[in-house]
Amino acid sequence: MHLIFIGAPGSGKGTQAEKLKDNRQYCHVSTGDLLRAEVAKVSELGIRIKSLIDEGSLVDDRTVLDLFKNNLNLLENNYIIDGYPRTLEQCGMLDSELLAGTSYRAIYFQIDEEKVVDRIVNRRIAPKSGKIYNLMTDPPQNNGVCDISGEALVHRDDDKEEVVRNRLNIYKNSVSQILDYYRKQAKLLTLDASASPELVYKELINILR
Repeated sequence: MHLIFIGAPGSGKGTQAEKLKDNRQYCHVSTGDLLRAEVAKVSELGIRIKSLIDEGSLVDDRTVLDLFKNNLNLLENNYIIDGYPRTLEQCGMLDSELLAGTSYRAIYFQIDEEKVVDRIVNRRIAPKSGKIYNLMTDPPQNNGVCDISGEALVHRDDDKEEVVRNRLNIYKNSVSQILDYYRKQAKLLTLDASASPELVYKELINILR
């Protein structure tokens, strides 16, 4: 069964996708990763994508659907689609052109906005080791320094409070229509994403049974 993960930035979608990938052999679909890989192939679609990016244009819905169709084999693999769809129109296109005839569920990661802000604002990243810390729940042993590599931790610009709140406002403006779309089709399942990653994963496995 394929899964569509819906949730605010910082709601834990990526963490749970990695757990399902490791434990249940799911393929995690990141639109950004697919776009970069297609450009690197220098395929006809990749050239089209590169021209859009070079112009500073958003990659349109038709191009994203073509990207999915070129790279996903829905008969041989189970996929987690994360961060897409973002609009009601994209929901319809995804249904009619990619997921038609397949079994799938939309999983909503429900979480309080202030908890999301706290999670993201307190996030620190070690660029070389790739380790991600949270100053509140998973701090490094030595303040500001990665436990693994000893490098200085980075607070990314897009993890700062003003940027986070702006991203959340954009998300809130579109998510209710998307949830209604999948609710009407009896495809929507809801998770309490405010719990620990272990408890969220346990609940996720339970609702997928």
